Amino acid sequence: MSISRKKNVNSNLKFVYSDNNTLSVIFHDNDILMGLVGEFNKNLKDLEKITKSKMYSRGNSILLKNSPEKNELIKNAIQFLVSQFLNNGTIEKKDIESSISKFMINEKVTSKNGNIEYIIKTPKKSVIPRSEKQKNYIRALKESDIVISAGPAGTGKTFLAVAVALTMLLDKKIERIILSRPAVEAGERLGFLPGDMREKVDPYLRPLYDSLYDLLDFEKIQKKIEVGDIEIAPLAFMRGRTLKNSFAILDEAQNATDTQIKMFLTRIGENSKIVINGDPSQIDLPNKLQSGLDRSKKLLGHLNEISVIDFDHKDVVRHPLVSKIVKAYSDKSSD
Repeated sequence: MSISRKKNVNSNLKFVYSDNNTLSVIFHDNDILMGLVGEFNKNLKDLEKITKSKMYSRGNSILLKNSPEKNELIKNAIQFLVSQFLNNGTIEKKDIESSISKFMINEKVTSKNGNIEYIIKTPKKSVIPRSEKQKNYIRALKESDIVISAGPAGTGKTFLAVAVALTMLLDKKIERIILSRPAVEAGERLGFLPGDMREKVDPYLRPLYDSLYDLLDFEKIQKKIEVGDIEIAPLAFMRGRTLKNSFAILDEAQNATDTQIKMFLTRIGENSKIVINGDPSQIDLPNKLQSGLDRSKKLLGHLNEISVIDFDHKDVVRHPLVSKIVKAYSDKSSD
């Protein structure tokens, strides 16, 4: 069975409602059922634990015995997870967490009227928004000339922007992706770094490479870097340039000064997009008041061509503990 030929979720599932609040989810393809339940039913057990529900795997079906509301919640979660498996060939723990979030309950991403338009399909995986703000962010990345986003680590600011930029490059809607960061030490003194200019700045830019390699094969990324389709450079290298037919992303913008962010934003040229991302809680500048991220939001947020997205701990899509850590520090700082 070739999973790539069977992308429609509804054609693979059948839902049968019975008395006593019982819902049977019948799978027409056992490979998809096995992918959903996981090895030793691990995925099913995780879903049971998260939703505090009862479900049983019998033959080619999963039996749900809960309240009607909880059965519907799990039904939506299963639809999402099957979609994830069909698109990516795997289901991760974070997918199970996301499948029962408020967004996934209210917005059926796999339905015809759902959020298919927000799925970003890259050669290695399909990227699906996992919160309402991530959906708004993807919309802004596609529709606005400039996007400014701020929020804690793990909310997908950089990854989603790189994913949208890469699809636009592969679809030939732009000619080049430019990824940039301020070369500011994160609280440590790294001292003299050996090597040429690229080797000196690579440690600061490594997270940008990681996002690219997660979306496209290593060899193809390297080739695009070599021919100039993808450029990764420190913020200081942007001065004096005009970016045409480009998608430019400034990451870790909380470590850029007001003047530097203004410089980067004014590089925008014909058929170009600029994205500014940062986490105001992780400023590494010697004087935290020098950070220009919040000021750029206040000065430019009223312009129709510019979208501002503020993420919080609820949008974190890394390990569930990350969200709790971010919230704990946020609560502490507000005391």
